[in-house]
Amino acid sequence: MASRPKTLWAALSPVIIGTAMAYGADGFHLYSAIVALFGALMIQIGTNFANDYFDFKKGIDQKGRLGPTRVTQTGLVSPSTMKKAIVIAFCMASLAGIYLVWRGGLPIVVIGLLSILFGVLYTGGPYPLGYNGLGDIFVLIFFGPIAVGGTYYVQVLDISSESIIAGFAPGLFSVAILTVNNLRDIKSDTIAGKKTLQVRFGEEFSRFEYLFCILLSASVPVFLYYWEGTHPFSTISILIIPLALPSIRRVFILSSSPEFNDVLSVTGKLLLLYSILFSIGWML
Repeated sequence: MASRPKTLWAALSPVIIGTAMAYGADGFHLYSAIVALFGALMIQIGTNFANDYFDFKKGIDQKGRLGPTRVTQTGLVSPSTMKKAIVIAFCMASLAGIYLVWRGGLPIVVIGLLSILFGVLYTGGPYPLGYNGLGDIFVLIFFGPIAVGGTYYVQVLDISSESIIAGFAPGLFSVAILTVNNLRDIKSDTIAGKKTLQVRFGEEFSRFEYLFCILLSASVPVFLYYWEGTHPFSTISILIIPLALPSIRRVFILSSSPEFNDVLSVTGKLLLLYSILFSIGWML
């Protein structure tokens, strides 16, 4: 429960896209792809564990919250056990990083250390990113260009501007997931003093942020095609827009409702579907 499995597509999808782009560049490397996927999942799980723990310690989680059960706040897991789980998850990610560093060198050291550091600082430390309106930027960068570009790099052993640009699509989708999460919790976060972007700018801003993220992410492959003139079939991923319309509609009509949990789950699945459509199209 604490790993928040419905959101883990945010870690899986960039690896799928980066691997497809490596395949398109004749640089596909199976072991690196598998290890990168494992490392990405461990970093996100560790971050989710840290979020569960630090929200409890800071008193953010209150009774009556609309989101999924927080295992530390409800007593299902003790704080000391959750701290151990955080350490174990990030250590597992570091073990994966050893192989990736051996293959990719210093850039992977930097990416790995920053990912773990900001995974903790998202809700921990003296200035938590997620509590001060910076969570959206962290998610966009680390679940977007860094994840896709890093996956591409450890396989091809080179970086391309295409992989960086393509990475903004899953990054924007992950921001959409975060937006739904924070829009659902906007009232409780306001009471707790958690100043997310959604708390700072309100529900109407949040709804349009969600819409913007979905539309812009679907437009990324179209931009890549017109910019490079290659991989035209990757633009099939724009079909995600009509599939996302029911979720967009619900975001615009719901207000502080537990139904946002369903929208969050569906958005994660849309991200996975987008990554599959893009990847198949890119490899054709």
